[in-house]
Amino acid sequence: MQRLFKNYLNDPPKFKIKTNQNCHLIIDGTYFKNNFCLLNYFDSDLDHLQYFRIVERENYYNYLTDLEFLKQLGLTVASITSDGQKGLIKAINDVYPNAIHQRCVVHIQRMGLAYLTRFPKTKAGIELRCLVKELHKIETYYDRDLWIERFENWREKHNDFLKEKSISASGRKWYTHKSLRKTRSLIKNALPNMFYYLDDFRIPKSTNGLETRFSYLKNSLKIHRGLSKENRKNFIVWYNYFKYNC
Repeated sequence: MQRLFKNYLNDPPKFKIKTNQNCHLIIDGTYFKNNFCLLNYFDSDLDHLQYFRIVERENYYNYLTDLEFLKQLGLTVASITSDGQKGLIKAINDVYPNAIHQRCVVHIQRMGLAYLTRFPKTKAGIELRCLVKELHKIETYYDRDLWIERFENWREKHNDFLKEKSISASGRKWYTHKSLRKTRSLIKNALPNMFYYLDDFRIPKSTNGLETRFSYLKNSLKIHRGLSKENRKNFIVWYNYFKYNC
């Protein structure tokens, strides 16, 4: 058994690009111990992992390199769904400027709820948390327009409240309601790219499909704690191969 596993780990498989002239990609990355990151490029139309790469971190250069590589191989991308990582956004604009960029609605919801906590202490926080919890339920243009109207009304209603500042004994000032401001900025910045999935059912509204598989991968990797860093990487490559391409 050890020899069999060693043969696999010493000879990781190669990815296989499938031709798609109207690809709707889901792009996401996840970090592992030993300081490396897996980037996955999943074609939701073909249910196929078009490309993956293990890098040190998510950044503009790594995303730019991967997207240029996919473009050189002839992959035509119609849309990309992601969690809105800044380096990825810039890379998309540089390589696939005409591609629709759908922000992951579930990621926005999850981050917003994390900022607001389970039990906000202010009326503004309670109201905003109720709004954020409804994000994933938006399935029609009417739902979208109503939600945006409610959000804009919330912003106007609590505008002065969010400008309140605290002051220390030394005179240093800061915004009192940081979590509310962070959530407001998160939604405001993402809003232009949040609802493209309503225009085309083929555009995934979230990266959940990849994130779920990341969890399974990490659980599987925990069973093999004794692997070296290099073999951990090769294990991940084989996992991707069997999970997506077989």
